[in-house]
Amino acid sequence: MNQKFHELISEASKVVLDKNVEIRLAITCLLAGGHLLIEDLPGVGKTTLVQVLGKLLGLKTRRIQFTIDLLPADVIGGQVFHPQEHKFVFHEGPLFSQLVMADELNRASPRTQSALLQAMEEGEVSVDGNTWALPRPFYVIATQNPHQQMGTFPLPESQLDRFLMSLELHHASKETEVRILQGEDPRHLLQNVKSIFSENEISEALSQVEKVLVSQAVANYIADLLEKSRRAGFEGTPLSTRAGMALAKAAKAWAFMEGRSYVRPEDVQQILVPVLGHRLGGNHGIKRGREWAGALQKSTPVPV
Repeated sequence: MNQKFHELISEASKVVLDKNVEIRLAITCLLAGGHLLIEDLPGVGKTTLVQVLGKLLGLKTRRIQFTIDLLPADVIGGQVFHPQEHKFVFHEGPLFSQLVMADELNRASPRTQSALLQAMEEGEVSVDGNTWALPRPFYVIATQNPHQQMGTFPLPESQLDRFLMSLELHHASKETEVRILQGEDPRHLLQNVKSIFSENEISEALSQVEKVLVSQAVANYIADLLEKSRRAGFEGTPLSTRAGMALAKAAKAWAFMEGRSYVRPEDVQQILVPVLGHRLGGNHGIKRGREWAGALQKSTPVPV
């Protein structure tokens, strides 16, 4: 099955240009059962990335544009009274999709942010004492504007920690931008994108990833990374045990895509910066956190 994921990366790269590594990391995040946070400026391909992944993975996809006046009910849904039946009926919000793009999440109020993040953590929503399960798989790709921009409500550290991974997409190369400026808009290719996976295949892949083994040596390596982040003098937010669990989950997904049933230390290194960047950065931003994650990786011995 890992060969099909490599095919998926190849097909997605035809639409989202110059982003092979980022596409692979986004798929890794899905296979690990996590959610992805993308921080970057408008116009670098965030929406296109979500759209092409949704089509190739065969997932029901919805986009939610977050604004300051958006309410929790606008996201999760709410009870609506039906006079003919003399009762309230729950109407699902756009969150009830398999792949949800939460666009410009940090433009919404903290109350609305919390409603989304609670659903991400628990896989269900509660309204008026009743609980509704969200679809499976359930994958949120949220975008946020750089924290220095006006009109944003920064996500606190406890909510940033709900995202398994974070990415920056950056601008395309000059050669790619020239092609786009000459009329070769890759978004037009979206119309011809066909699904590669079925829902059952995605569920099977998620189950297989959970079975990937983490050896004692790899677990010790992850624990060393956590411990080093907590020492006096290290810049960045100290890492929690949940951060270590996130590293292990993402490394298992990366190893699965490589066709292995066990994790190597190099798997941890491949996903370390995306998993730890937003956690270490906190209110300093993902960019600064990625720098600290790189420094942590370089200064921690790798088991042989």
